[in-house]
Amino acid sequence: MPKIKPKIKKVIKTVRAASELAAQVGAWRDDGKKIGLVPTMGALHAGHMALVHRAKKVCDKVCVTLFVNPTQFGEGEDFNSYPRDEEKDCAMLQDAGADILYAPTVAEMYPNGTTATLSAGKLGNILEGTFRPGHFDGVATVVERLFSHTNPHVAFFGEKDYQQLQVIKQMTIKQKIGVEIVGVPTVRGDDGLALSSRNEYLTAAELALAPTLHQTLQAVAGWFVDGEDMPAILARATEALEKVGFGPVDYVAVVDATTLEPLKTYSAHVPARVLVAAKLGRARLIDNIAVTAP
Repeated sequence: MPKIKPKIKKVIKTVRAASELAAQVGAWRDDGKKIGLVPTMGALHAGHMALVHRAKKVCDKVCVTLFVNPTQFGEGEDFNSYPRDEEKDCAMLQDAGADILYAPTVAEMYPNGTTATLSAGKLGNILEGTFRPGHFDGVATVVERLFSHTNPHVAFFGEKDYQQLQVIKQMTIKQKIGVEIVGVPTVRGDDGLALSSRNEYLTAAELALAPTLHQTLQAVAGWFVDGEDMPAILARATEALEKVGFGPVDYVAVVDATTLEPLKTYSAHVPARVLVAAKLGRARLIDNIAVTAP
C-alpha cells in the first residue's frame, strides 16, 4: 500500500521586525488591499476571534499584533505573570483566517527604552486611570506605535475595555492618524461573564461567582432608567458585589458614553454606559454595558 503523507498544518506567518511587516503591508496596499488591524496582548479567546471575524468582513487583509506592553502595567501589576501562549494563539488565528501575526520584541517597540511618550489626557485620568496611574499613557503610546508599524486602514478594539476604546479614539484624532477605529461588542459566556484573558486567574468557585458582575451592571442600568437616586444606586451595587465575595470594588459608575463624565439622571437623548471594576480573588475584573431605553 502506498504511504499516506501526513497533512502539514499550515501556520500563520509570524513576523518580529517592523521592516519585514512594512514590506508585506506595503505590497498589499500597492495591490489596493484594505488592511485591518487587531491589536492584542495574546492569551487569545473567543472575544479576540470576534475582532478578527469582524475585520475579515470589511477588510481584504487582517493583521493581528501580539505584544504584552510593559508601559501599561504599573508597579506591582501582573506584567510578568500575564498569560502567554503564542503557539496556541497562532493556531487560533490560523483557524480564524488572519493573514499575518506581528509579534515584536520589546526592543523593536521601544528602541529608546520603555517610557510612555504620549499622554491620554483627562480621559485617561478618571475611572481606571485613578486606580492605574499612567496606564492609558502606556496604551496610547503603544497603539500609536503599532499603527505606525502596521499602517492599517481600520483597527478593531473590543468594547469590554470601553475606556481604552475612547482613549484610543481620542488619541487617533489628536495625533491626526488616518485610521478608522471600530468598537466590537463584548463577547460573553452563557452566564453573562465577559470573556477576558485574566479570567484564567479565577478558581472554579470564583468563576461561579463572577457572572454577578454582569448581573449587577444590568441592575444598575435598570435603576438608573427608573430614576432612582444615583448615590443610592452605586452604594447598593457595591454592597451587592461585596456580599458575594468581590472586593475591593474600585468603582461602579454611570457615565456619558463619549466623555465618560458621570451622569446623575437618565435622558433618552444622552447615550450612557455603566462601568465597573472589582477584584475577585487574584483577578481584577472590568466590565460595562450600554444603558438602553425602556
